[in-house]
Amino acid sequence: MNQKFLYIVDHFIPFPQSEYGGLWNVVAEHDDECFDLIINGDDGLNQQYYNRLRENISKAPTFALTNDHESYVVEEFTT
Repeated sequence: MNQKFLYIVDHFIPFPQSEYGGLWNVVAEHDDECFDLIINGDDGLNQQYYNRLRENISKAPTFALTNDHESYVVEEFTT
């Protein structure tokens, strides 16, 4: 398996622009995989903010994992 990382993705769009977003903890190999995992579990994320989500993923704290892990969303909190 390739190196995996734990991403802590904070993606809130504040009111009045929106009241949408969330916090995701995701195990992924790279930013694109992290993005795909988040939107594939999409419970109503607004597509117009996908570019902002990609930006927030690239800025997210990431931590290298030492053991082999499958890629998945570990935990999420969304509004």
